This record gives sequence, C-alpha cells and structure tokens, in this order.
Amino acid sequence: MFRRIREDVRAMATRDPAAMGHLEVLLCYPGLHAVWAHLLVHRVWSAGFELTARLLSNVVRLLTGVEIHPGAEIGRRVTIDHGMGVVIGETAEIGDDVHMYHGVTLGGDTNEPVKRHPTVEAGAQLGANATLLGDITIGEDAAVGAGSVVTNDVAPGATVVGVPAERVD
Repeated sequence: MFRRIREDVRAMATRDPAAMGHLEVLLCYPGLHAVWAHLLVHRVWSAGFELTARLLSNVVRLLTGVEIHPGAEIGRRVTIDHGMGVVIGETAEIGDDVHMYHGVTLGGDTNEPVKRHPTVEAGAQLGANATLLGDITIGEDAAVGAGSVVTNDVAPGATVVGVPAERVD
C-alpha cells in the first residue's frame, strides 16, 4: 500500500506543474485521497459486503467530492486533478497512468446489469467535464478534450473533442 501511495504521489507531482512538492500532494490532493480510499472500499465490495462498501464510498464522496462506485476497477498511478465532481460508475475500468480532471463522468447508458460503463486504457487523458457514456473503450494514450461527450470508442493515441466527440488529429 505504501509503495502504491509513493507511486501515486510521484505521478501527480510530475503531472501537475502547480504541485509544490510531494508532501503537498500527499496531504492536499483529494483526487488521490479518493483513489486510495477506493482501493480499500473495492476490497470490501469484492468480499461481498456491498452495502458497507456503498456506505463507505458515500463518505469518501462527501469528503473529497469524487464519487467512485465500489465495483469500479482502477489501475496504478491513476490521478484525478482537482477531483470535484468526478463520477466513476460501477463497471468502469481504468488502466494504469490515466490522468483526469474535475467533472469527468464515466457513466452508463443502460439500466441492465451488464458492462455499461467505459473502459479507459493506460495513459489516456480525460479533460475537465468530459462525459464518457456506455460500454466504450478509450484507447491507450488517447486524449479526450474538455467538455467532450464521447459515446463511441476512441482509437489508441487519438485525440477527440466536441459534442459529440470527433477525432481531430
């Protein structure tokens, strides 16, 4: 766990030019606090204590402004800059080294009990207030522009912007 925290602090300090040092990142970045809490809440969920996990995730949301469903799967060195308003749904999968900004939504597009939230592959960047809906895949090292609405897969390395999101590179 401590190795994971060190990795995350280093990743955030590298990605945020406003970070004044590792101690500040450790103590003052609610997006990281939400991810760390999710690691514990996800274990509770996976052990079959769904109600307890949902209650704990609500406490984390109240404290950080970041809502991560206990069922979501999150990789290593995932950073959420200015976390307020981020929503990550139950069947979302986030790969390693993903960076997202405030207001990002990884939302579902059906009420059926199926994979209904996005998969975000390693190295992707999600701009502020980007909305990704449904069982779509954001490819490795892809970028989603701020305010974009994405309802289709995004190819690895591609950049998409707009409503609806379209490839620009």
